Amino acid sequence: MFKARYNVIGVMSGTSLDGVDLAHIIFDVSNEKWSYKIEQCTTIPYSDIWVNELKNGINYSNSELQTLNTNYTELLGETIKNFIEIHHISNLDFICSHGHTILHQPQKGLTLQIGNLPEIANITKQKVVCDFRVQDVKLGGQGAPLVPIGDRILFSDYDFCLNLGGFSNISFEVNKQRIAFDISPVNTVLNFHANTLGLEYDNKGNISASGNLNTELFTELNNLAFYQKTFPKSLGFEFVKETILPMIERFQISTEDKMRTFTEHIAYQIGKVLDSKTGKLLVSGGGVYNDFLIERMKSHLPTIEIIIPDEKTIQFKEALIFGLLGVLKVRNEINTLASVTGACHDHSSGKIFTPN
Repeated sequence: MFKARYNVIGVMSGTSLDGVDLAHIIFDVSNEKWSYKIEQCTTIPYSDIWVNELKNGINYSNSELQTLNTNYTELLGETIKNFIEIHHISNLDFICSHGHTILHQPQKGLTLQIGNLPEIANITKQKVVCDFRVQDVKLGGQGAPLVPIGDRILFSDYDFCLNLGGFSNISFEVNKQRIAFDISPVNTVLNFHANTLGLEYDNKGNISASGNLNTELFTELNNLAFYQKTFPKSLGFEFVKETILPMIERFQISTEDKMRTFTEHIAYQIGKVLDSKTGKLLVSGGGVYNDFLIERMKSHLPTIEIIIPDEKTIQFKEALIFGLLGVLKVRNEINTLASVTGACHDHSSGKIFTPN
């Protein structure tokens, strides 16, 4: 007999490297209808040393990756443990953690999320559900995106769900099947260029708004092969490092112009995905705070109602949904959709570790 209420912590670290998102969540289920309440939640920023480690992990050898995985598991475990202690959270059912993606090359059968070693259960002294992507890749899927099943279960009032984080990704229903895919890089590129100006990010998109659109770069970006592919498809930082940044750097234009052009590219690609569609679009993720990006999206989405939710949902939607994925795994229910990832069948993904 399954429980009707779950008391969990959802943990997410995204490619934008802003830190570890932690959300204490209560899930209730009645007659197969799920609801949630986000209680305490916070983002713990990474130190400069950890930002550099996570950025450069893509270049590490296997032995260096093993060391990084061990060290990051310890960091993540201690971060979660402190969150529990600071907020006096008790009677947890389990922790649901995504870890941090270092490598994502599903076409080679490879994806690596560090921080998912069994030791995390011993550090936190809690049951931990984690490592949600590997099984899907083994089943021939992209291992991403995983959030869409949460969109279907928790946000069915909206026609489309868009996340603006390190990358943009979208999910929606087509003929009673959930469809989802990554659209383009977002903050992985914008933050990189803001960093060159000594800033963490482009506050409200003001830097981008001050630049000029370079039509040649804009056209080259939009002609990239990834944008011609049909779903399922997903992106990793490899695409940014090997394709996007070198392309932008070939243009001898100001940083402001680069950011203006890439912002237009983001909005244009979202517009292409939703071309001629109507309905409600729920937008979450850090990109929501980029006023200029939202303004450009509205220009490319004249028939779509853009809805920005409450602050907790904006910032912690992915942590929330990985909490749900963990609950579904413990219930041995489907938490990964083949229609989204391209795997050979729907499945219940993740690993469960208990403290010694």
